[in-house]
Amino acid sequence: MRVFLTGATGFVGPAVANAIVDAGHEVRVLERKPGAWSEAGIRCQAAVQGDVTDSEAMRRAVRDTDVVVHLVGIRQGKPAEFERVMIGGTRNLLAAAKEAGVRRVVLMSALGFNEETKDLVPYYNAKWTMERDTKASGLEHVIFRPSFIFGRDGGILPTFKKLAKLAPVTGIIGSGEQRIQPIWIEDISAYFAAAIDKAEAGDRTFELGGPDVVSWNEFWQRLRAQLGIRRRPTMHLPTGLMKIPALLTERLPGNIPLTRDLLKMLEGGDNVVSNDDALRTFGLRLVPLDEQLRRAA
Repeated sequence: MRVFLTGATGFVGPAVANAIVDAGHEVRVLERKPGAWSEAGIRCQAAVQGDVTDSEAMRRAVRDTDVVVHLVGIRQGKPAEFERVMIGGTRNLLAAAKEAGVRRVVLMSALGFNEETKDLVPYYNAKWTMERDTKASGLEHVIFRPSFIFGRDGGILPTFKKLAKLAPVTGIIGSGEQRIQPIWIEDISAYFAAAIDKAEAGDRTFELGGPDVVSWNEFWQRLRAQLGIRRRPTMHLPTGLMKIPALLTERLPGNIPLTRDLLKMLEGGDNVVSNDDALRTFGLRLVPLDEQLRRAA
């Protein structure tokens, strides 16, 4: 299959691109800066320069493509930026894919929102709209909704590791009873690679999580144990109190781990899968949480 991939140079993108290449497909990636794909360690056959917000660039990018894998997303910014990049960019890509006769679209969505919570934060609303537009496009599609994605060199886990090692007190936002189901980045990549041509996955939405469901309290306990940190006090930080530092940190450049939107998402409840559809359809063996933490230690 000839596969076009957006979001290739982000945290998840290189692993997904390489997994698809290893599965025997021909991969073309989107890049905004010349050579970015090579710097990210991607082993693709070709790269196209452009941006999902440019509809003409998307038309050029998807020519002679069988499958589109769409990973582009932003975590923070003003509502207009989510509208421009995630919603508008997805609409550009879907229109170009339909015009080019693309067979299937594989979309990266997110776990944690539903009909009731989709307007909680702009990120949720953008993901909800992206899903809705993909389903309404008339294109065959596979939608993945992953829980927290852990990896050794990117995402949020390295930040958690630094906090566990350096902070004199482990601060846990809220009660720490909300549950998460972290999934390892290579497992996410395996799902995307399998979705390229798996017939029974067509026109379906899958929730993705790892083998272990833990509360935030248990997660921090396991992380500290893996790092050899046994005696470290824990402090539960009221969510309302954390809004003050979040107001300041979210204005800093880069990928900020603490924002007011993140606090709202944490208050939204558990981030765990509700069914085993993905496991039954794809049959992948997933990395347990303790092994994820060992690999990242």
